[in-house]
Amino acid sequence: MNKFTKHKGLAAPLYQPNIDTDQIIPKQFLKRIERTGYGEFLFYDWRFNADGAPRRDFVLNDPKYKGASVLIAGANFGCGSSREHAPWSLTDYGFHAVIAPSFADIFNNNSLKNGLLPVVLSEAEVADLAEKAAGQENYELTIDLESQTVTDKQGFEARFEIDEFRKYCLLNGLDDIGLTLQSEAKISEYESAKAKSHGFASL
Repeated sequence: MNKFTKHKGLAAPLYQPNIDTDQIIPKQFLKRIERTGYGEFLFYDWRFNADGAPRRDFVLNDPKYKGASVLIAGANFGCGSSREHAPWSLTDYGFHAVIAPSFADIFNNNSLKNGLLPVVLSEAEVADLAEKAAGQENYELTIDLESQTVTDKQGFEARFEIDEFRKYCLLNGLDDIGLTLQSEAKISEYESAKAKSHGFASL
């Protein structure tokens, strides 16, 4: 998992509540066995017509938001069924963070385990950011995980909360496997001692 320390990027507004995981990554794309390549299917039913042509009225199809890496969304983002494919598709598309007034718990946990930072700000703050992102060209936000702040070049600044353990994992790029490997020496020592106690050769 890549480290998340500070990120500055173009912001795209998708400011509506209750965007669920089936809208983020539709179920027909969950048959893939890889963890990569989901970005092209992100918000598929919103991005494309039935014939596969891009919908001009969808925000991510607007050239203005090409290369966006910060998504501004509404309350209860990521609700619905549990699927890690949702943060996989967002990160594979190029997003590093999602800013919203609230997130569904399972989506929030899946995101943190996969290097996507869910940032909770107040409804008024998120509405302000969404309005700026919609009305201005090249509107960028800087998210500093160390100081837990979101800022722009126009004087906006807001602080967000995050669990200290999750913050540590993101700052150091540690997923569940990475955390386990931090104790690799102790695990090997334990396994070796266990093998000897059972009369087996050292592992």
